[in-house]
Amino acid sequence: MKAAIYTQYGPPEVVNIQDVDKPIPTDNDVLIRVHATTVNRTDCGFRSANYFVSRFWSGLLKPKFHILGCEFAGEVEAVGKHVTTFKAGDRVFGYNDARFGGHAEYTVMAEQDAIATIPGSLTYEEAAPITEGGHYALCDIRAARAQPGHTVLVYGATGAIGSAAVQLLKHLGATVTAVCATSCVDLVKSLGADQVIDYTRQDYTHSGQTYDFVFDAVGKSSFGQARRVLKKTGVYISTELGKTGENVFLALTAPLSSGPKVLFPLPTITKDDVLFLKKLVDSGEFRPVIDRRYPLDQVVEAYRYVETGQKIGNVVLSIR
Repeated sequence: MKAAIYTQYGPPEVVNIQDVDKPIPTDNDVLIRVHATTVNRTDCGFRSANYFVSRFWSGLLKPKFHILGCEFAGEVEAVGKHVTTFKAGDRVFGYNDARFGGHAEYTVMAEQDAIATIPGSLTYEEAAPITEGGHYALCDIRAARAQPGHTVLVYGATGAIGSAAVQLLKHLGATVTAVCATSCVDLVKSLGADQVIDYTRQDYTHSGQTYDFVFDAVGKSSFGQARRVLKKTGVYISTELGKTGENVFLALTAPLSSGPKVLFPLPTITKDDVLFLKKLVDSGEFRPVIDRRYPLDQVVEAYRYVETGQKIGNVVLSIR
Protein backbone atom coordinates (compact mmCIF):
# COMPACT_ATOMS: atom_id res chain seq x y z
CA MET A 1 0.00 0.00 0.00
CA LYS A 2 1.00 3.64 -0.38
CA ALA A 3 1.67 5.64 2.78
CA ALA A 4 3.22 8.94 3.88
CA ILE A 5 6.33 7.87 5.79
CA TYR A 6 8.64 9.74 8.15
CA THR A 7 11.66 8.13 9.80
CA GLN A 8 13.14 11.20 11.48
CA TYR A 9 11.82 14.30 13.20
CA GLY A 10 11.90 17.57 11.33
CA PRO A 11 10.10 19.88 8.87
CA PRO A 12 7.39 18.77 6.41
CA GLU A 13 10.06 17.62 3.95
CA VAL A 14 10.94 14.61 6.15
CA VAL A 15 7.68 13.03 4.94
CA ASN A 16 7.59 11.12 1.65
CA ILE A 17 5.30 8.65 -0.11
CA GLN A 18 6.46 5.02 -0.11
CA ASP A 19 5.10 1.55 -0.75
CA VAL A 20 4.89 -0.40 2.52
CA ASP A 21 3.29 -3.59 3.75
CA LYS A 22 -0.43 -3.57 4.37
CA PRO A 23 -1.24 -3.96 8.09
CA ILE A 24 -2.59 -7.31 9.26
CA PRO A 25 -5.50 -7.25 11.76
CA THR A 26 -5.47 -9.46 14.83
CA ASP A 27 -8.53 -11.28 16.18
CA ASN A 28 -9.85 -8.11 17.87
CA ASP A 29 -9.00 -5.68 15.07
CA VAL A 30 -10.75 -3.96 12.22
CA LEU A 31 -8.88 -3.45 8.91
CA ILE A 32 -9.93 -0.17 7.35
CA ARG A 33 -9.42 0.98 3.77
CA VAL A 34 -8.81 4.67 4.36
CA HIS A 35 -10.59 7.11 2.05
CA ALA A 36 -9.82 10.38 3.87
CA THR A 37 -7.75 11.66 6.76
CA THR A 38 -6.51 15.05 7.93
CA VAL A 39 -3.27 16.91 8.52
CA ASN A 40 -3.57 18.72 11.83
CA ARG A 41 -1.69 20.20 14.78
CA THR A 42 -1.33 16.79 16.41
CA ASP A 43 0.34 15.32 13.33
CA CYS A 44 2.56 18.39 12.97
CA GLY A 45 3.58 18.28 16.62
CA PHE A 46 4.63 14.64 16.55
CA ARG A 47 6.38 15.01 13.18
CA SER A 48 8.47 18.01 14.23
CA ALA A 49 8.90 17.01 17.90
CA ASN A 50 9.44 20.70 18.65
CA TYR A 51 7.97 19.96 22.07
CA PHE A 52 10.55 17.46 23.30
CA VAL A 53 8.05 15.94 25.73
CA SER A 54 6.19 14.40 22.78
CA ARG A 55 9.17 12.11 22.20
CA PHE A 56 8.36 10.21 25.40
CA TRP A 57 5.37 8.82 23.47
CA SER A 58 6.69 8.77 19.92
CA GLY A 59 10.36 7.81 20.46
CA LEU A 60 13.26 9.74 22.00
CA LEU A 61 15.67 9.78 19.04
CA LYS A 62 13.45 8.80 16.12
CA PRO A 63 9.80 7.91 15.57
CA LYS A 64 8.62 4.46 16.62
CA PHE A 65 5.68 4.62 14.22
CA HIS A 66 6.43 5.87 10.73
CA ILE A 67 2.93 6.70 9.46
CA LEU A 68 1.19 9.75 10.93
CA GLY A 69 -2.49 10.63 10.61
CA CYS A 70 -4.42 10.52 13.86
CA GLU A 71 -7.94 10.72 12.41
CA PHE A 72 -9.48 8.97 9.44
CA ALA A 73 -12.61 7.84 7.65
CA GLY A 74 -12.89 4.75 5.49
CA GLU A 75 -14.50 1.41 4.78
CA VAL A 76 -14.07 -1.77 6.79
CA GLU A 77 -12.39 -4.35 4.57
CA ALA A 78 -11.98 -7.16 7.09
CA VAL A 79 -12.54 -7.90 10.78
CA GLY A 80 -10.88 -10.25 13.26
CA LYS A 81 -12.76 -13.37 14.34
CA HIS A 82 -13.66 -11.88 17.74
CA VAL A 83 -15.08 -8.62 16.34
CA THR A 84 -18.85 -8.34 16.70
CA THR A 85 -19.77 -4.65 16.28
CA PHE A 86 -18.31 -4.06 12.81
CA LYS A 87 -18.49 -5.94 9.53
CA ALA A 88 -16.91 -5.67 6.10
CA GLY A 89 -18.45 -2.79 4.17
CA ASP A 90 -19.20 -0.58 7.19
CA ARG A 91 -18.31 3.09 6.73
CA VAL A 92 -16.33 4.17 9.79
CA PHE A 93 -14.38 7.09 11.26
CA GLY A 94 -12.14 7.38 14.28
CA TYR A 95 -9.05 8.63 16.06
CA ASN A 96 -5.71 7.09 16.99
CA ASP A 97 -2.91 9.18 18.51
CA ALA A 98 -1.19 6.16 20.06
CA ARG A 99 -0.04 4.48 16.83
CA PHE A 100 -1.45 6.93 14.24
CA GLY A 101 -1.57 5.33 10.74
CA GLY A 102 -4.22 7.41 8.93
CA HIS A 103 -1.88 8.76 6.23
CA ALA A 104 -1.99 5.47 4.36
CA GLU A 105 -4.29 3.41 2.18
CA TYR A 106 -5.02 1.03 5.08
CA THR A 107 -4.99 1.23 8.86
CA VAL A 108 -5.94 -1.05 11.74
CA MET A 109 -7.99 -0.24 14.84
CA ALA A 110 -9.06 -2.42 17.75
CA GLU A 111 -12.81 -2.87 17.96
CA GLN A 112 -13.01 -1.10 21.34
CA ASP A 113 -10.83 1.84 20.29
CA ALA A 114 -12.13 5.30 19.35
CA ILE A 115 -13.99 4.22 16.21
CA ALA A 116 -17.65 4.33 15.12
CA THR A 117 -19.78 4.14 12.00
CA ILE A 118 -20.04 7.36 9.99
CA PRO A 119 -23.08 9.46 10.88
CA GLY A 120 -25.86 9.85 8.33
CA SER A 121 -24.95 10.52 4.75
CA LEU A 122 -21.63 12.27 5.37
CA THR A 123 -18.93 11.68 2.80
CA TYR A 124 -15.61 10.25 3.91
CA GLU A 125 -14.02 13.70 3.55
CA GLU A 126 -16.72 15.23 5.74
CA ALA A 127 -16.40 12.51 8.39
CA ALA A 128 -12.60 12.42 8.65
CA PRO A 129 -12.24 15.72 10.62
CA ILE A 130 -14.86 14.98 13.28
CA THR A 131 -12.56 13.77 16.04
CA GLU A 132 -9.29 15.72 16.38
CA GLY A 133 -10.55 19.22 17.09
CA GLY A 134 -13.75 17.81 18.56
CA HIS A 135 -12.13 15.70 21.26
CA TYR A 136 -9.63 18.40 22.29
CA ALA A 137 -12.45 20.90 22.68
CA LEU A 138 -14.60 18.38 24.53
CA CYS A 139 -11.79 17.50 26.96
CA ASP A 140 -11.14 21.14 27.87
CA ILE A 141 -14.82 22.06 28.16
CA ARG A 142 -15.32 19.19 30.59
CA ALA A 143 -12.23 20.16 32.57
CA ALA A 144 -13.55 23.72 32.92
CA ARG A 145 -16.90 22.31 34.10
CA ALA A 146 -18.74 24.62 31.74
CA GLN A 147 -22.44 24.72 32.56
CA PRO A 148 -25.62 25.96 30.89
CA GLY A 149 -25.73 29.72 31.29
CA HIS A 150 -21.99 30.13 31.75
CA THR A 151 -20.30 32.87 29.77
CA VAL A 152 -17.40 31.56 27.73
CA LEU A 153 -14.87 33.26 25.45
CA VAL A 154 -13.23 31.18 22.73
CA TYR A 155 -10.03 32.79 21.44
CA GLY A 156 -9.12 31.45 18.00
CA ALA A 157 -12.61 30.29 17.10
CA THR A 158 -11.80 29.33 13.51
CA GLY A 159 -9.29 26.51 13.97
CA ALA A 160 -10.24 22.85 14.23
CA ILE A 161 -10.43 23.06 18.03
CA GLY A 162 -11.95 26.53 18.29
CA SER A 163 -14.68 25.94 15.72
CA ALA A 164 -15.57 22.69 17.48
CA ALA A 165 -15.56 24.41 20.88
CA VAL A 166 -18.06 27.07 19.80
CA GLN A 167 -20.50 24.39 18.66
CA LEU A 168 -20.03 22.10 21.65
CA LEU A 169 -20.47 24.98 24.10
CA LYS A 170 -23.69 26.03 22.40
CA HIS A 171 -24.95 22.45 22.65
CA LEU A 172 -24.17 22.66 26.35
CA GLY A 173 -26.19 25.86 26.74
CA ALA A 174 -23.36 28.33 27.34
CA THR A 175 -23.30 31.92 26.10
CA VAL A 176 -20.35 32.09 23.72
CA THR A 177 -18.20 35.02 22.67
CA ALA A 178 -15.83 34.07 19.85
CA VAL A 179 -12.65 35.87 18.82
CA CYS A 180 -11.49 35.73 15.19
CA ALA A 181 -10.30 37.81 12.22
CA THR A 182 -12.53 40.03 10.10
CA SER A 183 -12.81 37.54 7.24
CA CYS A 184 -14.23 34.83 9.52
CA VAL A 185 -16.87 36.76 11.46
CA ASP A 186 -19.78 35.42 9.39
CA LEU A 187 -18.46 31.85 9.58
CA VAL A 188 -18.18 31.97 13.37
CA LYS A 189 -21.68 33.43 13.66
CA SER A 190 -22.95 30.52 11.56
CA LEU A 191 -21.43 28.13 14.11
CA GLY A 192 -23.68 29.62 16.79
CA ALA A 193 -21.54 32.21 18.58
CA ASP A 194 -23.67 34.74 20.47
CA GLN A 195 -21.11 37.49 20.00
CA VAL A 196 -18.04 37.78 17.78
CA ILE A 197 -15.03 39.98 18.49
CA ASP A 198 -12.81 40.89 15.55
CA TYR A 199 -9.35 40.87 17.10
CA THR A 200 -8.01 43.18 14.38
CA ARG A 201 -10.35 45.88 15.63
CA GLN A 202 -10.87 45.19 19.32
CA ASP A 203 -8.90 43.70 22.21
CA TYR A 204 -11.14 41.14 23.91
CA THR A 205 -9.80 42.22 27.31
CA HIS A 206 -11.36 45.66 26.76
CA SER A 207 -14.83 44.36 25.90
CA GLY A 208 -16.28 45.21 29.31
CA GLN A 209 -17.51 41.63 29.79
CA THR A 210 -16.44 38.97 32.24
CA TYR A 211 -16.37 35.22 31.68
CA ASP A 212 -16.61 31.97 33.58
CA PHE A 213 -14.22 30.33 31.12
CA VAL A 214 -11.67 31.70 28.66
CA PHE A 215 -10.56 29.03 26.21
CA ASP A 216 -7.51 29.89 24.12
CA ALA A 217 -7.85 27.36 21.31
CA VAL A 218 -4.74 28.54 19.44
CA GLY A 219 -2.30 29.37 22.24
CA LYS A 220 -1.88 33.01 21.22
CA SER A 221 -3.25 34.69 24.34
CA SER A 222 -2.09 34.27 27.95
CA PHE A 223 -3.45 33.96 31.46
CA GLY A 224 -2.03 37.41 32.22
CA GLN A 225 -4.32 38.86 29.57
CA ALA A 226 -7.31 36.65 30.25
CA ARG A 227 -7.47 37.18 34.00
CA ARG A 228 -8.57 40.78 33.38
CA VAL A 229 -11.90 39.46 32.09
CA LEU A 230 -12.27 36.30 34.18
CA LYS A 231 -14.70 36.11 37.06
CA LYS A 232 -13.28 35.32 40.50
CA THR A 233 -14.12 31.66 40.02
CA GLY A 234 -13.18 31.73 36.35
CA VAL A 235 -10.98 29.25 34.51
CA TYR A 236 -8.39 29.75 31.78
CA ILE A 237 -7.30 26.89 29.52
CA SER A 238 -4.90 27.07 26.58
CA THR A 239 -4.12 24.39 24.02
CA GLU A 240 -0.43 25.35 24.21
CA LEU A 241 2.18 25.23 26.98
CA GLY A 242 2.53 29.03 27.00
CA LYS A 243 5.68 31.12 27.22
CA THR A 244 8.43 29.06 28.89
CA GLY A 245 5.77 26.48 29.82
CA GLU A 246 3.96 28.88 32.12
CA ASN A 247 0.54 27.25 31.66
CA VAL A 248 1.75 23.97 33.11
CA PHE A 249 3.38 25.74 36.08
CA LEU A 250 0.30 27.90 36.72
CA ALA A 251 -1.95 24.84 36.57
CA LEU A 252 0.22 22.99 39.09
CA THR A 253 0.16 25.92 41.52
CA ALA A 254 -3.54 26.72 40.98
CA PRO A 255 -4.66 24.93 44.20
CA LEU A 256 -2.42 27.31 46.19
CA SER A 257 -3.89 30.50 44.73
CA SER A 258 -7.20 32.35 44.97
CA GLY A 259 -9.16 33.94 42.17
CA PRO A 260 -9.17 32.81 38.52
CA LYS A 261 -7.20 29.65 37.84
CA VAL A 262 -5.30 27.98 35.01
CA LEU A 263 -6.05 24.37 34.16
CA PHE A 264 -3.97 22.22 31.83
CA PRO A 265 -5.87 18.96 31.26
CA LEU A 266 -4.19 16.14 29.36
CA PRO A 267 -6.42 15.17 26.42
CA THR A 268 -7.92 11.70 26.18
CA ILE A 269 -10.42 10.10 23.85
CA THR A 270 -12.65 7.03 24.17
CA LYS A 271 -15.18 5.24 22.02
CA ASP A 272 -17.91 6.98 24.06
CA ASP A 273 -16.46 10.36 23.05
CA VAL A 274 -16.56 9.38 19.38
CA LEU A 275 -20.15 8.19 19.74
CA PHE A 276 -21.06 11.47 21.46
CA LEU A 277 -19.58 13.51 18.62
CA LYS A 278 -21.37 11.28 16.12
CA LYS A 279 -24.67 11.97 17.90
CA LEU A 280 -24.12 15.73 17.66
CA VAL A 281 -23.29 15.47 13.97
CA ASP A 282 -26.46 13.42 13.42
CA SER A 283 -28.56 16.04 15.24
CA GLY A 284 -27.00 18.93 13.29
CA GLU A 285 -25.38 20.46 16.37
CA PHE A 286 -21.81 19.90 15.22
CA ARG A 287 -20.17 20.05 11.81
CA PRO A 288 -16.41 20.11 11.28
CA VAL A 289 -15.26 23.11 9.24
CA ILE A 290 -13.14 22.18 6.21
CA ASP A 291 -10.63 24.62 4.75
CA ARG A 292 -8.65 22.79 2.06
CA ARG A 293 -8.34 19.34 0.54
CA TYR A 294 -5.13 17.74 -0.74
CA PRO A 295 -4.40 14.36 -2.33
CA LEU A 296 -2.04 12.01 -0.48
CA ASP A 297 0.86 12.80 -2.79
CA GLN A 298 0.65 16.46 -1.73
CA VAL A 299 0.98 15.70 1.99
CA VAL A 300 4.08 17.90 2.31
CA GLU A 301 2.17 20.87 0.88
CA ALA A 302 -0.65 20.12 3.33
CA TYR A 303 1.80 20.19 6.25
CA ARG A 304 3.27 23.46 5.05
CA TYR A 305 -0.15 25.06 4.88
CA VAL A 306 -1.21 23.84 8.33
CA GLU A 307 2.00 25.24 9.81
CA THR A 308 1.28 28.74 8.46
CA GLY A 309 -1.21 29.00 11.33
CA GLN A 310 -3.79 30.40 8.92
CA LYS A 311 -6.00 27.38 8.31
CA ILE A 312 -9.72 27.68 8.92
CA GLY A 313 -11.04 24.54 10.55
CA ASN A 314 -9.54 21.39 9.06
CA VAL A 315 -7.26 20.34 6.22
CA VAL A 316 -8.40 17.07 4.65
CA LEU A 317 -6.11 14.58 2.93
CA SER A 318 -7.89 12.47 0.32
CA ILE A 319 -6.41 8.98 0.09
CA ARG A 320 -8.75 7.72 -2.66
